[in-house]
Amino acid sequence: MVLEYLIIAVYSVALILIFMYALAQLNLLFNYLAAQKKEDTCSKFNFKNPEEVPLVTIQLPVYNELYVMERLLDNIAELEYPPNKLEIQVLDDSTDESVSSTSTHVKKLQDKGIDIQHIRRTNRQGFKAGALKEGLEIAKGEFIAIFDADFLPEKDWLLQTVPYFKNPEIGVVQTRWGHLNRNYSTLTKVQAFALDTHFTLEQVGRNSKGHFINFNGTAGIWRKQCIIDAGNWEGDTLTEDLDLSYRAQLKQWKFKYLENVKTPAELPVVISAARSQQFRWNKGGAENFQKMAKRVITNKAVPLKTKIHSLLHLLNSSMFFMIFIVAVLSIPMLYIKNEYAHLASYFYMMSFFVISTIIFFICYWFMFKKTYGGGFVNFLKYIGTFFTFFSIAMGFSLHNTIAVVEGHIGKKSEFVRTPKFNIKSLKDSWRNNKYLRKKPSTNIIIEGLLAIYFAFGMYSAFVVGDQGGDFGLFPFHLMLFIGFGYVFFKSIFSKAS
Repeated sequence: MVLEYLIIAVYSVALILIFMYALAQLNLLFNYLAAQKKEDTCSKFNFKNPEEVPLVTIQLPVYNELYVMERLLDNIAELEYPPNKLEIQVLDDSTDESVSSTSTHVKKLQDKGIDIQHIRRTNRQGFKAGALKEGLEIAKGEFIAIFDADFLPEKDWLLQTVPYFKNPEIGVVQTRWGHLNRNYSTLTKVQAFALDTHFTLEQVGRNSKGHFINFNGTAGIWRKQCIIDAGNWEGDTLTEDLDLSYRAQLKQWKFKYLENVKTPAELPVVISAARSQQFRWNKGGAENFQKMAKRVITNKAVPLKTKIHSLLHLLNSSMFFMIFIVAVLSIPMLYIKNEYAHLASYFYMMSFFVISTIIFFICYWFMFKKTYGGGFVNFLKYIGTFFTFFSIAMGFSLHNTIAVVEGHIGKKSEFVRTPKFNIKSLKDSWRNNKYLRKKPSTNIIIEGLLAIYFAFGMYSAFVVGDQGGDFGLFPFHLMLFIGFGYVFFKSIFSKAS
């Protein structure tokens, strides 16, 4: 019985933590809806007065981006801003033939009178954070805009964002990500669905109440003074953007989030690329929890509610660990429930997961409706999208759990960039992309075994107990089977050929 009680205890704790996270999301939904009714009264620079137009440096941290560099450089060169108040830094850590082509293209732009520099380092120390820090040392701008290689800001992007820095307390202006290839595949649709919720519900929900948010690594602008005051870029975590964001906000700098300013970008179209991105984000989140949690808790200037939201924010990626625990233990729990009648009262804990799922369903619906509109037809589409997303997200839970555990225990790993493809439509092909990982991860085998394990969970619904089965967990096991089966199948067969 000791094992049974241990399983019940671990399962229950994981369910309660997921439920707490769901309640936090619900609170953010209320914040988001309230924010929609408020008028933005933030003061802005008057760009009609040349004296109020500040000097801006655009930083483009890149590493082996052969397929998207020309597109990026041409796009950035078209940004509308007084030429004498703008400089561009191409922070190029590349080690392949893209260095030569980038250098040639930069020279062409220089010949057109554009203030653009091709900056090379002798090593990748600190990875992206190291490149940004080194570029900052020679940056002329009072404000530093940052774009990853796959982002294509609109021409008036600087004109829509820089004016908010008139408020001297604002250290960062962050914009919402758009998606160039949202409808390319099921994988891109699921990624867009998840990111849309982050860039609406979470960012607005936190920012509107003064809670900590994060600069998202790209498509935003920093006040140079803010970066320096917060301690500058540090490369000791895989999410240097989250790290610096928290250090800045602990220093009382304010962040301004602009939901209505979209910056289009390319979503990973191959699951190996999505896996590397997910691993970096989730491990970095856990690393930052270890680094920042104590500082948040002990900072007397941070209100209690902001501390709670901050800790849950930093533990965001750790929810995959909780979901994985609940998933794996759900089948033993099914048998325990039907073998030990005297333990039946403990199984009311299962309702926490149902309630959490309903809360997520409601929160995501409001965000889906914001993008696609309401109505019965769109609601039916949403139901399919939500359960597809939920299934695939759970299918990533083993992969992301490994990342989270490594982050919490302090295991260091290299910053693995997400391969870019320059893909916008189904006509574009990702095959033969030289940056794709050719050898599948060994974890894929375990994911395939987990798909079989949850197929057994579905079978168990028909045979447990003596009352003709127990189908309470059948939908959960079905989604897990679909999710792990999808991740396994795509990881095996969706590779460069």
